[in-house]
Amino acid sequence: TSSHTRVGILNNPSSKIKEDNTAIARGILAAFLTQSSSNLKSFLSKLSKEETAKSLAAGTKIVKFLIPGMDGDTFEKKYNTLGLDLIKTHQMFCQEVLKLLPGQIAVISNGR
Repeated sequence: TSSHTRVGILNNPSSKIKEDNTAIARGILAAFLTQSSSNLKSFLSKLSKEETAKSLAAGTKIVKFLIPGMDGDTFEKKYNTLGLDLIKTHQMFCQEVLKLLPGQIAVISNGR
């Protein structure tokens, strides 16, 4: 609700990290890296829906969920080249530094 708020995402998956089970995580990361904040918010809302997750698991391509105004070419290029190493790094950070269990959810706040 504030223009002074920043949001970040760290992935802490509970299962083995593979390309076919990281579509949403890679989509979120690619969107953070390539889109404006207004498009990002709308896209993340769309990705967070259960029917979207089911559709992606069934094989639907993520580009089908892009919203009007998004830079689809830039998003798709980043999504297709985003390796699994970044998600693995997130997982290691969550478990080694934050001491979270695999799949455990947390909110971290750092304010003034």
